[in-house]
Amino acid sequence: MLSRFVRLVFLLALGNFVSAQTLPAGSHITVRTDTQISSASAHTGQTFRGSLVKDLVVNGKTVAKAGAPAKGKVSYAKSSGRLHDPGQVTIRLTSIQLANGKSLPVSTSGFRAQGKSHTKSNVTKVGGGAAAGALIGGFAGGGKGALIGTAVGAGAGTGVAAATGKEEAVIHAETAITFTTTANANAK
Repeated sequence: MLSRFVRLVFLLALGNFVSAQTLPAGSHITVRTDTQISSASAHTGQTFRGSLVKDLVVNGKTVAKAGAPAKGKVSYAKSSGRLHDPGQVTIRLTSIQLANGKSLPVSTSGFRAQGKSHTKSNVTKVGGGAAAGALIGGFAGGGKGALIGTAVGAGAGTGVAAATGKEEAVIHAETAITFTTTANANAK
């Protein structure tokens, strides 16, 4: 009877030790990025580094201290088009260094960044070019000149929009991002 009790206590103690090193699914981990990540240059599979913003506590035990190194990967990257399709980049956390020096592999939700819409900028450039062309054409050649000037100005505005219109997604260095674990994570 006593040996069963001792075994039970040992197994419970062992279970508590193991569970203290298990990060449950749904846990929030906030990491500050070390470098900028841009859809213009990032590629799927590219790694990034960061550090924990606050202590990672599991079952009342601190398993990783604030400032601990963290690693992640770019899971999606698409550069911006010139006149449409702003850039996009998605990153995921892949591991955290624990207080004991071991690495804890994690599976997390993605953080997605998207560049600004091209619409307002393009309308301003094309519309402004058309208006300027109409004004200049109207002064130079009357009604027919205004019509020609509108077409020429709109074409010039479209050229300007195409030359300057990339809207990349950027995650700036030192950005604090909160990831959510999608599966339990066990320290090795």
